[in-house]
Amino acid sequence: MTTPSQHAGTVAPALVVVVVADSQVRARHLRRLLAGPGFVVAAEVCSADDAEAAVVRHSPDVVLLDLDPDTGGIEAIERIMGTLPTPIVVCGDAALHARDALAAGAVDVVGALDALPSSPQYVTALRRHLKVASRVRVITHPRNRLRARGVPAAAVHGSDAGPAVSDFGVRVVVIGASTGGPPALAMILAELPGDLAVPVLVVQHMADGFVESLASWLDGLSRLPVVMAQDGERLEAGSVYVAPAGKNTLLGRGMRVELRDPEPGQFHVPGVDATFRSIAESCRSHAVGVLLTGMGRDGAEGLRRMHNAGAHTIGQDEPTSVVWGMPAAAQALGAVETELALPDIAAAIVVAVRRHAQPQSTPVPGSVPC
Repeated sequence: MTTPSQHAGTVAPALVVVVVADSQVRARHLRRLLAGPGFVVAAEVCSADDAEAAVVRHSPDVVLLDLDPDTGGIEAIERIMGTLPTPIVVCGDAALHARDALAAGAVDVVGALDALPSSPQYVTALRRHLKVASRVRVITHPRNRLRARGVPAAAVHGSDAGPAVSDFGVRVVVIGASTGGPPALAMILAELPGDLAVPVLVVQHMADGFVESLASWLDGLSRLPVVMAQDGERLEAGSVYVAPAGKNTLLGRGMRVELRDPEPGQFHVPGVDATFRSIAESCRSHAVGVLLTGMGRDGAEGLRRMHNAGAHTIGQDEPTSVVWGMPAAAQALGAVETELALPDIAAAIVVAVRRHAQPQSTPVPGSVPC
């Protein structure tokens, strides 16, 4: 027979929350919405400085943020994610800037689609989002990491050196990601050299209307220019191409991009598997495939095909993944040649590209794929 004390021993501890809002009035309102069993509000603050200090002081399970970008909302997210990475849920007026908040490192948004802010259902949605977010594994935000190193923005973005040319070795690097992908991509791209000898193709699960902002944000962090991939375009060394939403991005012969409609019933668009499979066919061993954090299995089978074709394949490890789903599925298929922590992936890409690079010469027709 189970005793009351045994039942009490199974009760989950209350979530510790730091509330960040535009005003004390709004912060107190959010505190009242969270009043009751299951939540403890450790602090209410109204600036990026105070938000960072409160997170350091209280080590909360989750941060609830309603701070407009004009008053430091994005800065607060970046500073928290760079100092003591903590799951952040954005709500209220700040939810209108969801794509900027997610790109900066927030993990979830409570918006109008969840419930009307004045309704009882909104409180339920707010609590549900905070509970789910508190279980998300988060990582240090790359922009704050670069600032801590004293790297100026211009140095992060620009490089006077032009890209070198790789004739017979690696011809393309392809990276697939889903949940937790934007900050992971930012960390990798920020650490790639401006003279990388190959193009980089990025496939991130993201809804229409958000991918362009992601590309623009990544462009501000990368030494390599970051642009949207276009149908029929030839990928050029020293540039990063982001797959657009709503289509599968394939790479054909001649390094040409082919945008195709998704297959019937395809859940994730753009599909990582579709891109990886096309590169396995067109580039064979002359590619590096990287599968990052993400929920589900998309990319696992495609990475296996790349591996079987002789490409160098990298999977993100579990401790640094927000969700270790896609890399885990690839690992289970034997598709991952090298498993690495996120901070080590950029260096591994550079090593793979340079290791396989060959002196320039005239290739024999038909001897080199892509």
